[in-house]
Amino acid sequence: MQAKVQGFKDKQAGNGALFEDVYLLEGKRTPFGKYTGGLSTVSPTDLGILASRAAIESAGVPASDIDQTIVSNIGQASADSFFLPRHISLYAGAPLESTALLTQRICGSGIELLGQAAEQLALGKANLVLGCGTDTMSRFPLASYSARQGFQLGRPEFVDLLWEALNDTAAVPMGCTADNLAKEYNLTREEVDAFAMRSQQRYAAAKSADFFAQEITPVAAKGVLEMADYKPRKYRCNGRDAISADEHPRMASMEQLAKLPYVFTKEGPTTAGSASGIVDGSAALLIASGDYVRANGLKPLGKVRGFASSGVRPDIMGIGPVPAIQLLLKQMNLSLGDIDRFEINEAFSAQCLAVAKALELDQDKLNVNGGAIAIGHPLGATGVRLALTCLKTLQRDQLQLGVISACIGGGQGIAMVVEAC
Repeated sequence: MQAKVQGFKDKQAGNGALFEDVYLLEGKRTPFGKYTGGLSTVSPTDLGILASRAAIESAGVPASDIDQTIVSNIGQASADSFFLPRHISLYAGAPLESTALLTQRICGSGIELLGQAAEQLALGKANLVLGCGTDTMSRFPLASYSARQGFQLGRPEFVDLLWEALNDTAAVPMGCTADNLAKEYNLTREEVDAFAMRSQQRYAAAKSADFFAQEITPVAAKGVLEMADYKPRKYRCNGRDAISADEHPRMASMEQLAKLPYVFTKEGPTTAGSASGIVDGSAALLIASGDYVRANGLKPLGKVRGFASSGVRPDIMGIGPVPAIQLLLKQMNLSLGDIDRFEINEAFSAQCLAVAKALELDQDKLNVNGGAIAIGHPLGATGVRLALTCLKTLQRDQLQLGVISACIGGGQGIAMVVEAC
């Protein structure tokens, strides 16, 4: 059997593709560093190189076999951002002749790159693809879009791209969309806070059981990334110690969460405690055709079965996973009950809880190791992290099918079905 793809489109529901014989080999991610924390001085390119090198080593494949590199990155957080995908590819060891590109679907970019990689394999354009998502959100710049044209005395115009990126100028800021969903689905402050607390508790339990150790590659306090024929790249963390664990998770009681003020609207219920963390990090996976897997005697993590994306109203963008998941499962002749684990990005507690209610999900299957409320949401890296975590969870729990999904700023949703090997 050769890798195959069959596209589909539904004018009212969205579009996507179904795959045969496409595999996810292995992956790794850096720890996710808290806002202005240990990784905040490391460029997204260097984080991507570190995660990619670790993923290649873990997969047990030669980097020289990589045909394409696909990278997702949202914030241009270093001066060489234009070269980010190519530099990650070259410094990860991919051949000079291989190609690299950047994909961007905001919070769904990591899932999108996996889908694009699967398409390239099915089209015969590659046998092995390096997929990497990376963002150093702490380094999102202050920018002036008008300084080159001049400004009035004492009135230079600068914007904070990290803050402005959270505002959909066609509708409302991202946090307001979560509050809108809370109203639409009659979610109380107590329900939203309880969901946030559960995310932290589940993460803490998984970490205590060393679950995340298998997907994290530590980042040394400083280092030099060298590759023959190219200039060395130096990086230094924001501190003297190596970063070996996620920095954002923090346990909180319901009493502590209840004291936090609303952030986006007067009515709430979203607070800093029920929103995903602003963090820095990278995640990488190797995606391969069945022919490559069999020829090299590899034991992959799982298969990519299909993915889909849908459009929704921008003012309730967080509901995006609902139509995307429904469309994909319909195309695959599967029901929600057929899915063993769901990894749905927790952009906000109210958002993820609204998705769970709309789909009537069994929450014992949802984000069983915690989610972005605890771990954080480095925009370009999240989708790759969701896939890696989902497959590791399916293997641990001896289960088969998983769904990964994310809402997308501007009013979209994306979903992918993966199958453990």
